[in-house]
Amino acid sequence: MIGLIKKDLAMIKGNFKFLAIFIILYFILGLMGKMDISFILPFMSVIIMISTFSYDNYNKWDAYVITLPNGRKNSVKSKYVATILLVLILTIVTVLLSFIIAYCRYHILDYEEILSLTTGSIFGTLLVLSFMYPIIYKFGVEKARIVICSLVFGIVILGSLIIKYIDLTGIIKILNLMQNYWIIVILLFAILLVYASYRLSLKIYLKKEF
Repeated sequence: MIGLIKKDLAMIKGNFKFLAIFIILYFILGLMGKMDISFILPFMSVIIMISTFSYDNYNKWDAYVITLPNGRKNSVKSKYVATILLVLILTIVTVLLSFIIAYCRYHILDYEEILSLTTGSIFGTLLVLSFMYPIIYKFGVEKARIVICSLVFGIVILGSLIIKYIDLTGIIKILNLMQNYWIIVILLFAILLVYASYRLSLKIYLKKEF
């Protein structure tokens, strides 16, 4: 599986120069106070890794990898692991940049705020990963875009109806009780979400024919 992870990372190495320029640009904008970079860089890791699905499809990679021992399982697992590794790396870069920006602008380091923003960005990024990967495995990258847009539109409508017609008092009370442990709760929920996404993607991929 390590070879498959290296394969995915090697496929995106052409994006590293663009990513470096992107980091410098948003660092400058962060210093100027014109943009919050806490979510953008980790989110970019998922966007970059999604491009590997297109490369795999173009090079007929799936037809080859399924011939390897545990090829299907290792292929899905390596895709998730490679993405999470890239998310963690860019999250660390984001934290370092956030500390530098905060110190340069305010001459003070607000550890709690940076931790909150970092936790939120990790959760948001893993949520996107968990949501998109099973859809991509099911429909392919091109069709997945249409499916994802349709689902997002449906979720927005459903969310609006829930807020309008359902009493959320009980849920709000539960969230207030967990406010002292929210970081642990969010991270645990994110881990479970990614695992459920992986299992669903694996189930889809095991049944897929090439």
